[in-house]
Amino acid sequence: MPRVFLLLSFVLLAGCASNPSMEQARADLATGDQVAALGRLAAEVSATPENRELRAFYLRQRERVVLQRLAAAERANRAGQTEEAARLYDDIERFAPGDPRAGAGQLALARQARHAAMLTAAETAFKAGDAKTARAEVARVLAEDPEHAAARALDGHLQAALAEANPAPDVALRGPFAKPVTLEFRDAPLRIVFEALSRAAGLNFVFDRDVRPEAKVTLFVRNSTVDEVLQLLTATQKIERKILNANSVLIYPSTPAKTKEYRELVTRSFYLSNADVKQAQALVRTLTKSRDVFVDEKLRLLVIKDTPEAVALAERLLSSLDVAEPEVMLEVEVLEVSRNKVIELGLDFPDQIGLGALDGTGVARTLASGVVDLRSRGDLRPYVANPALLLNLRQEDGDTSLLANPRIRVKNNEEAKIHIGDKLPVFTTTATANVGVSASVTYLDVGLKLDVKPQVLLSGDVEIKVGLEVSNIVKEVTGPSASLAYQVGTRTAATVLRLKNGETQILAGLLQEEDRMVGNRVPGVGDIPLIGRLFSSQKDTNNRTEIVLLITPRVIRNVVVPTVARAEMSAGTETNIGAEPLSLRPTAPGSLSLSGDNSPVLGGNGPGALAARMAQRRAQALAARAAAAPEAVNPGDAAPDEGEFESDPPEPSAGPLAVSVSGPSEVTAGGSVEVSIAISGGGAIAGGEVTLQYDPGRIEAAGTTTPGSVTVTIPAGQDTVSTSASFNTRAGSIGTVRIAPVSARVERDGRMETVSPSGSVNLTIKP
Repeated sequence: MPRVFLLLSFVLLAGCASNPSMEQARADLATGDQVAALGRLAAEVSATPENRELRAFYLRQRERVVLQRLAAAERANRAGQTEEAARLYDDIERFAPGDPRAGAGQLALARQARHAAMLTAAETAFKAGDAKTARAEVARVLAEDPEHAAARALDGHLQAALAEANPAPDVALRGPFAKPVTLEFRDAPLRIVFEALSRAAGLNFVFDRDVRPEAKVTLFVRNSTVDEVLQLLTATQKIERKILNANSVLIYPSTPAKTKEYRELVTRSFYLSNADVKQAQALVRTLTKSRDVFVDEKLRLLVIKDTPEAVALAERLLSSLDVAEPEVMLEVEVLEVSRNKVIELGLDFPDQIGLGALDGTGVARTLASGVVDLRSRGDLRPYVANPALLLNLRQEDGDTSLLANPRIRVKNNEEAKIHIGDKLPVFTTTATANVGVSASVTYLDVGLKLDVKPQVLLSGDVEIKVGLEVSNIVKEVTGPSASLAYQVGTRTAATVLRLKNGETQILAGLLQEEDRMVGNRVPGVGDIPLIGRLFSSQKDTNNRTEIVLLITPRVIRNVVVPTVARAEMSAGTETNIGAEPLSLRPTAPGSLSLSGDNSPVLGGNGPGALAARMAQRRAQALAARAAAAPEAVNPGDAAPDEGEFESDPPEPSAGPLAVSVSGPSEVTAGGSVEVSIAISGGGAIAGGEVTLQYDPGRIEAAGTTTPGSVTVTIPAGQDTVSTSASFNTRAGSIGTVRIAPVSARVERDGRMETVSPSGSVNLTIKP
């Protein structure tokens, strides 16, 4: 006994020895530094690994603190306090090293910072007029986070800008490709044209062995970029180009075999948020002719392998398809109003008189079966089974209202069903030879059934297909073998209606009215007017039931049409899907000519014109030498000295007109802003006009009566002139608005010229 007492005392003392640590840890966690308290608690757990209670307490408290820190970090991140969120994640790493949730949060913060830097670079490039570089940065952000709101908004503006600038050539090429040149060739060999481009722009050209260098080219261009000239040559000479680096280009024939050999393919993965991947696959295959398309329905993933141009076109198509489906909340109210009225008034007379044998108590006896001897009919007496006279004085009035008020949320073009009522069991018996009788049960729906299928339109209206059925049990019907069936009364209505958002429509008129009259009269006497009421009893029944349906649609989310979907998208040609259009930037009249032998040669004086004319004359000299000794002439032979050719002195001429728009990037709601318009290009500018477009819902132009558009007059001047337009922001309006030029007409040197303006102002309105 003493040993048992000592053992129990030892256990109690050991428990008391561990409790102070836990109590101290609780106090530290409640009032002090939680991170430091967890650190001390972790040290105690390491010192006493056999104390499982302390270890379990430590793990519970650590998980609780981790969850608190994670929630606080998420709140700070949503509020834009990224530094505070990073500090909280660092705290978690201190007392819970390797926690995957904290690691994921730190990665998310780093990704957000990287995305912010990418978007800043994209906005800078966009303001500088380089929309393609800006969109490439935005595409990198959307590839990592398809739901990035700022990136999606900026991508919409960029795609709209690219669509508006569709006729312009690729301005993303810099260096030699953007250098303007003037070329004049008539029936010159193709290699001589490329040699002239090489000398004028400093480009390196590498030719495939199947390129025909002696193909004849007649080309007259003035003040066009090298990239534009290459576009013309590739389109007219059945050749293709592949840019190797900033100053090197590969030229190869435009044949299917060479295209497969040289044209590089890219692979791009698209994670869809809303669109069905099967529909997306059909869209891509139909419009881009891409054969290598893989889909994963579980991940909503679409993988495309094709040329960069086709993949870029597929990206624009998918961005217009992958939009959230509209949703609508249907508020339905069904009323069933019933009114029953019964009036029963009159006297019920006995309706039967019998003849039979009665016993001593007056109860009719049952006669013996067989023949009755009428000679012994003394025991047969007439009698009335119920001689009572009953006066009926009864009137009933009943009103019943049944109400169902369901609210259901439905996606666009999806069917929703509402059933309020009962499921009645109906048993069916089946007899099978050598097996026996088996019974099965089916259920019959009785009550209110409502089927709706809404379609949300872009205007905000909702088109609803409605089917209403109201049923009730009229009576039970007993079938063979005591089976039970039901006679069901049904009222149905089906319609298609179109309602505005929040509009209530009432569907009424489903009436059922029943009038019934039952009378019990004494024959003959009961048919006498007035007096006959004393010898009859009449029951009048009136039942009236009406169904009323009230339906109200409330649009929760309508489809947001992407900006790119409202503009035309260049799709290339049948043989080159997604290729950029063959077009040139605006130039002076007579800058481009593709002509035959009888056409006059245009004189060019732009940059590179002298080198081009010298290259043409050199080509003519080489052609003459080749006619005399073709075996001794090759493209590397020395050309005649440039001094042998008389060069045309440059003539002073005004350059191409350029109209640009600039302005501030931020403004306070209710404030005003000035947008600057600059016109340059040289020459005597007599005047003109520039048309700007904007969102009239957020800003308004000063001095105009046409919302959304303003025309600014260009003043007269020499070489370069400038003007401005004033805009006022609407009070309470916040967000980003774009002010973009759409057209410009400038009168210079006695001619009216149409100029494609560049640049735009992306104005952020702050509260």
